[in-house]
Amino acid sequence: MIRVVVVDDEALIRTGFQRILDTADDIEVVAAVPGGRAVHTVREFRPDVVLLDIRMPDVDGLTVLADLRRLQGPPVVAMLTTFDADEYVATALRSGASGFLLKDTDPEQLPHIIRTLAEGGTVLSSQVTRKVVAGYLDADPQGPATRAVARLTERERAVLVLMAEGLANIDIGERMHLSAGTVKGYVSTIFTKLEVGSRVQAVLFAERAGLLRLPRNGVGS
Repeated sequence: MIRVVVVDDEALIRTGFQRILDTADDIEVVAAVPGGRAVHTVREFRPDVVLLDIRMPDVDGLTVLADLRRLQGPPVVAMLTTFDADEYVATALRSGASGFLLKDTDPEQLPHIIRTLAEGGTVLSSQVTRKVVAGYLDADPQGPATRAVARLTERERAVLVLMAEGLANIDIGERMHLSAGTVKGYVSTIFTKLEVGSRVQAVLFAERAGLLRLPRNGVGS
């Protein structure tokens, strides 16, 4: 069972997400709370995934994200936004968020999104990715991102490309005929060489280096 906490300042949004996700047999929304109760609730319920509003009146979503990332064994966090051009999203991704999605995402996609996040994948909503991080992701052939990516071996680059597709370690292993443990080792090495702390950061780093282009399907990208 995948345990989820929804954090949003609007009760209607919290209730809506909870009702949609509770229809899935393998997902349980253990709590749905406003931002001020987020950290305490996560400490209490130890969820696998947190859906976190990036803009809330009682507390800044980026502050909550930073607090959650400092917890021992932090949950996977995906940011929620209602805007198609939110200046905070790139900062959230650099700060360790595992992706972001619009609050009006197709309800039928939500369970799949949660499963993708819980399995170590990433979720980048194609409706906002290009607008929000276009400048951040501009290829820089002479920049530090390119030099860092150049340190990756051919196999590590192949793993990174599959990470960009939103695949979890076990799925990458199946594609490359490797064990999940071996893939986990490659991912750890990639993080070290790129000096990043999350899969999303690694993918964005590689994108800036011109290694790849993010998929446009919006789920598990």
